[in-house]
Parts: sequence; structure tokens; C-alpha cells
Amino acid sequence: MCLAIPGQIVEISEATAKVNIMGMKSEVNIQIIEEAQIGDYVLIHAGCAIQKIDIEYFEELNDLLKLLSKVEVNNEQEIFN
Repeated sequence: MCLAIPGQIVEISEATAKVNIMGMKSEVNIQIIEEAQIGDYVLIHAGCAIQKIDIEYFEELNDLLKLLSKVEVNNEQEIFN
């Protein structure tokens, strides 16, 4: 299973961009994103922006990630069966 993280482009420099990911800035490759612009919302996987997304989906994913970060896991409990 792969996981893509949502972020917002805040700065562009040729083939890379600085992306705000939950308050942290990370440099990602944007070569496969057509006409990437500052302010665009993207999904990021393995250091690459792989897809533009709309703000509604961005907010939904951010809410889910925040919820997951609050989950406490009992070491003896099996999460995935």
C-alpha cells in the first residue's frame, strides 16, 4: 500500500517546489505536474508531486491525517487483520 500526502505549493524553482505539508515545508519534484503554480494543492509520494487536487479533497485528507495522528495504539492490539 502506498500513501500520498497532501500539500500546498508555496514556492517554485524550475523542476522543484517548496510545499507546505501540515505546517512543515518540504522540497518536492514537480516535473509531472502540468503547469504547477504557487497555491496549487498536490498529492506527494516519494518526494514527487503526483497529482493536483482541489481544496475540498485537500481539507478532507488533512482532517483524516490529523485524526490518525491522535490515535493511540496499544502494542498488544492488532489493528489490521
